[in-house]
Amino acid sequence: MAYNPMAAYGTNKVMTATSADLTLMLYEGAIKFCNIARMAMEHGEVAKANTNIQKARNIIVELQTTLNFDYPVAKDFDVIYTFIFDRLTAANVSKDPAIVDEILVQLRELRDIWRQVMRTASTSSL
Repeated sequence: MAYNPMAAYGTNKVMTATSADLTLMLYEGAIKFCNIARMAMEHGEVAKANTNIQKARNIIVELQTTLNFDYPVAKDFDVIYTFIFDRLTAANVSKDPAIVDEILVQLRELRDIWRQVMRTASTSSL
């Protein structure tokens, strides 16, 4: 197998990332897969839409299963992730891009909040 520098970079990026960075990558991945699914829905590519909705759902499951319920805010995130998972299921069944748009709003807000948390944490540790 030929050496792929982009694959090596991606693997290295994940292997050296902090847990906060990994969470951000998961949000970005879910957004990416929802965007791909939305475009596939618009073009009638049912299988491609399904595959990418499933990828986004898997990310939500990962985010949900790694919640630390020692912190009260985890219960709030659990509710949000359950809602997003359910909406992803509805979008996949109906192939409705409008539902994906709704999900994308939620995911982008979560990602942006997480970025702000990361910035605040890094400046407070200086």
